[in-house]
Amino acid sequence: MRKDNIVLIGMPGAGKSTVGVVLAKRLGCRFVDSDLVIQERYGRLLHELIEERGVEGFWKLENDANASLDIRKSVIATGGSVIYGEEAMEHLRRIGMVIYLKLSLEEVEERLGDLNARGVTLMPGQTLADLYEERVPLYEKYAHWTVDCNNRQIREIVHLIAEKW
Repeated sequence: MRKDNIVLIGMPGAGKSTVGVVLAKRLGCRFVDSDLVIQERYGRLLHELIEERGVEGFWKLENDANASLDIRKSVIATGGSVIYGEEAMEHLRRIGMVIYLKLSLEEVEERLGDLNARGVTLMPGQTLADLYEERVPLYEKYAHWTVDCNNRQIREIVHLIAEKW
């Protein structure tokens, strides 16, 4: 299933940006980090936008930014909460092959540092385990293909995706 773009989705810490940069180099594509697109568009860091607009307000900005991406021959690393924007996900599925970088909850916990500094959108009282349980079915729903990233090095993940594309 070759499409114009590769879109990486998954939990924070799954390696979307890291895999994306290496994959783009290997395939001779552009690399686009949708979190950086949001920061550039609104002139604020992600955690500042979340503080100013609240979690759901941020999701609206994220949905709008991702739904308006007009790019070709790119690897797109999305924010972990992109899957809450139905319009964005339908658009991303149209313009690219959506790949879910799957990681166990234990692996996610191990990789993540300060959730707020990373711009992770947690509702009041919500734990990382709650968030994981809520998001996994959405990642699976929107993905054209899932790559299990547990105990895999970046180069192996990149190789698997490059071969599939």
